[in-house]
Amino acid sequence: MKRVLFSLVMFAAVSTVFAQTDPKAVKAAVSAAKSAANSGKFAEAEKTIEAAMSNAATKNDASVWDAAGYVQQKISMKQSENQVLKKSFDTIQVYKSALKMVEYFSKCDELAQLPDAKGKVNNKFRKKNAVIVMGERNNLINGGIYYFNAQNYAEAFKYLAAYADLKNLPLTAKEPAILADSTITQMAYYACSAAYRMEDYKNCAKYAQQAFEDKEYGEPAMEFYCISLKELGQQEEWLAALKKGVATYPGIPYFFANLVEYFSTNNKYDEAIAYADEMLKNDPNNALYLFCKGYIYQQTKEYDKALEFYAKATNDEKSDYCAQSYSNMGLIYCIQAQDFSATATTNVGDAKYKEEQAQLKSYYEKAKPCYEKARQLKPDQKDLWLQGLYRVYYNLDMGNEFKEIESMM
Repeated sequence: MKRVLFSLVMFAAVSTVFAQTDPKAVKAAVSAAKSAANSGKFAEAEKTIEAAMSNAATKNDASVWDAAGYVQQKISMKQSENQVLKKSFDTIQVYKSALKMVEYFSKCDELAQLPDAKGKVNNKFRKKNAVIVMGERNNLINGGIYYFNAQNYAEAFKYLAAYADLKNLPLTAKEPAILADSTITQMAYYACSAAYRMEDYKNCAKYAQQAFEDKEYGEPAMEFYCISLKELGQQEEWLAALKKGVATYPGIPYFFANLVEYFSTNNKYDEAIAYADEMLKNDPNNALYLFCKGYIYQQTKEYDKALEFYAKATNDEKSDYCAQSYSNMGLIYCIQAQDFSATATTNVGDAKYKEEQAQLKSYYEKAKPCYEKARQLKPDQKDLWLQGLYRVYYNLDMGNEFKEIESMM
């Protein structure tokens, strides 16, 4: 009995859907909108068809949405005609109409794919509308570029995402030109970039994934994807994405550095060392990997090992991690000086005083060339050397050098 009742409820629901559409009202609305559009009365055409698109008696009929797309096509064609005739024309309107055509023809296609009362699908719109939408692709790109350059990222996203979605849209997904269109992944990247600027991390991650295959934008798309996952609090997915980034783009520091930072921050030093060692097997002279290993040892206060790997990382002065390694070496020597000072005697009369002061001074003497080298390599990056040299010159009683540094504080 329950099964019979369920069937009756389902039949009633389906019947209600079909009952909502009034064929006469649909025909009247479609005819009126197209007639107005053909006569150049575009405001009237839009008003008429928009009313039908929201009316319960007509909004579920594919013909209504097909007519809505038709109106936008006519509006766009008029602007193009004006351009050819060197009359005043509205390029922005062309972009807007292109976006609406994609929306309206897609909705038309969706409704046309629904089975009729006899269970049959008769989509008479797809072939025609697919051709029209395919012809509007450049206007989607141009609209996206226009709004992106104007820093209107919300509008830019609509166009760029619409283009990227053509690959998955039933209306266009099987079109040969779409299957072979490498621009799809590029537009997905820019959609991702626009979403990122709006802090819309869900859509940023979505479109970043569509851009992974792009030869030019695949790597930055992967970075956007990782950032989005972290912002969304999806830690396991974020870690997996970082590891994939390391494997796919071993020469890009972002992925490896963030992974090591995560391991270090969460006191997973063994995992961090193991990961660094694995990377160094394939590239033993990579300054980033050497720097990161030194950083891990610095965090665990294994300073001798840290200095060893930092020193190796300084072999490549062209690397961004060379100056950073020198700076960290200087910091380690200053930390050692501070630690030694905490236990050294302050009694001038003590027999060990002079010896311990000399030992204390030796740490600052070792730190001095490290900070000075960091300054030489990165003179504009003061955070790497300014505070360090201030401390070193003060403790080594280097008056002139100290005054110079002090004037920069």
